[in-house]
Amino acid sequence: MDIQSLFSLEGRIALVTGGSRGIGKMFVEGLLAAGCARVYISARKVEQMQATIDEFGSEFGADRVIGIPADLSQMDGMVALANELKARESHLDILINNAGAAWGQPYLEFSEAGWHRTMDLNVKTPFFLTQKLHDLLVAGGKQGHPAKVIHVSSIDGQRINPWETYAYQASKAGVIQLTRRMAARLIQDNIVVTSIAPGAFPSEMNRAAKDAPDASASGIPAKRIGTAEDMAAAAIYLCSRAGDYVVGETLTVDGGVVNAHLPNHFADPSGGGH
Repeated sequence: MDIQSLFSLEGRIALVTGGSRGIGKMFVEGLLAAGCARVYISARKVEQMQATIDEFGSEFGADRVIGIPADLSQMDGMVALANELKARESHLDILINNAGAAWGQPYLEFSEAGWHRTMDLNVKTPFFLTQKLHDLLVAGGKQGHPAKVIHVSSIDGQRINPWETYAYQASKAGVIQLTRRMAARLIQDNIVVTSIAPGAFPSEMNRAAKDAPDASASGIPAKRIGTAEDMAAAAIYLCSRAGDYVVGETLTVDGGVVNAHLPNHFADPSGGGH
């Protein structure tokens, strides 16, 4: 058993949506480090995307990280991104649907605009972008390994958080079920669909973890927030030969918040709090 080849992504072509910052940027770095020949980044903010390309280009090679500006909140943006990628590549080995949105508002004030924006980008876009890239992914699955699609969900789709982010939590729960349904269909074309559910990682979407990591860590069983290595490792596992037999699953990467967080009266042997 060759461990190096088991986790290698040597020569593969990848696309990471929302790859210019936060968790998306962590994925990009991991894919490049694992050997991807080219990693495409899509983002709305061109300057921010270019900064990420310049940063990783100097480390991994300017020809290995490529930006394509795209607004994936609209169908024409998805079609344009798919068409641009088809003009550049004959196949796609890895698609990470990372672009997303969050919206918090009190229940009685929660707006339809916030609902649509969050549900569209978090649930509609992963489905339809994958659909538009289907031919490239099928071709990727003929390269001697399955093509891989990873949807980025969230632990907020697995449990209730303290904030009034109704559409966000509903959308991320929907992504987890969408992963199962799409996996059942796409495995027929040698395309493996999975999901990653991050916990607290520093990003613009998770300002608490970014701005106050110690406070965030206090509620996490592992007693720290996630790092780029944690997120990159999850993606490399699922995208490489190591994850070929993992179909339709959601990999929770959260330091134990969902599955190892004990209520206070269990954590305290004295039963304190009652």
